[in-house]
Amino acid sequence: MKERITELLGIRYPILQGGMAWLGTWELAAAVSNGGGLGIIGAGNMPGEVLREQIRHAKAATDKPFGVNLMLRSPFAEECVDVVCEERVPVITTGAGNPGKYIARFRESGAKVIPVVSSSALAKRLEQTGVDALIAEGLESGGHVGKVTTLTLVPQVVDAVQIPVIAAGGIADGRGMLAAFALGAEGIQMGTRFVATTECIAHPAYKEAVLRAKDRSTVVTGVTTGHPVRVIANALSREYEKLEAAGAPVEVIEGLGTGALRRAAIDGDIKRGSVMAGQSAGLVHDIRPAAAVVEAIMAEADALLQRLR
Repeated sequence: MKERITELLGIRYPILQGGMAWLGTWELAAAVSNGGGLGIIGAGNMPGEVLREQIRHAKAATDKPFGVNLMLRSPFAEECVDVVCEERVPVITTGAGNPGKYIARFRESGAKVIPVVSSSALAKRLEQTGVDALIAEGLESGGHVGKVTTLTLVPQVVDAVQIPVIAAGGIADGRGMLAAFALGAEGIQMGTRFVATTECIAHPAYKEAVLRAKDRSTVVTGVTTGHPVRVIANALSREYEKLEAAGAPVEVIEGLGTGALRRAAIDGDIKRGSVMAGQSAGLVHDIRPAAAVVEAIMAEADALLQRLR
């Protein structure tokens, strides 16, 4: 698939790995890149020097392009911007904020810039800042979500801009990839599918929670705070729901999530931790190497395309 995305990023396949905090480490990013996609280190709330170490590990593990996802609401955002520019990371994706003020610096470092968007209006504004492509992420995705589904968001963003659009949210196999291309996307991004890989450092209990998930296993918490998050339902999510129904103050609700992702992802507490996963978890049934995931998706998409023809 010689799309603009593969040529822009210098990758073999138009598949990006989501920049997942705690889970998108150099091990997974390098494995996805070596498999022909674009691996992405999720900076999350990493301090700058921790991110630098991750980047240097990735450089040692792959000679292929990889990226870093910057969460612009992080208290360490400014120092992480410095690090990705100093280390000349090939691709920078952004979320939780407008990257406009950093675009010039990213450009000077030689990076391709791809923000995540959840609306066509934001897509238009960011295109004007000179970004290279956009990730249109629907509410089916895991972690922080917007309000529009992938099926309806992607074609509207495609119609609104001239630059390439990457579809994200609810995609975990070749069928989803082909559907995204039919909507006008030129690449896909997946997070949940890559959690269930041998290279992902997620605790085995976290991976098993993803494998056990069904189509209705996820819920969205934090709606009243303005920062909704999709997770696999558990004791923690039910506590969120009770607090929100009772009209608890925002600071109380948000305080409940402090350290919750690490508890699930690293410590394996899938009852009291935040098990972030998308609705596509119901499509994930095995754990395999990241490169095998990439190859299987490409093969399935190709076979389905031939059948449709």
